[in-house]
Amino acid sequence: MANTKSAQKQARQNIEKRERNLARRTAIKTAVKKVLTSIEKSEPLDVIQGLLRDAEAKLSRAKSKGVIHSNTAERKIGRLAKKVAAVQKETVKPAKKK
Repeated sequence: MANTKSAQKQARQNIEKRERNLARRTAIKTAVKKVLTSIEKSEPLDVIQGLLRDAEAKLSRAKSKGVIHSNTAERKIGRLAKKVAAVQKETVKPAKKK
């Protein structure tokens, strides 16, 4: 255990930060999985886009708080958005011109 008062306080803060960061990382994983499973289940496009928006918000927040690296967050957002765009393109096919 820490010897000085300031070291004891820092140890308490580190425990709180670790728990908070763990909760954020878990929430990110859950949000990403929800998007992917909704794509697999062929749910309506507006539901998928809402889940994507939620996942993007969680990833951006974690990035700004330093929980995950900036490039990691951007990569995950980009890959999810790409999959949602593919679903959108698949569902909204343009009419054939005669």
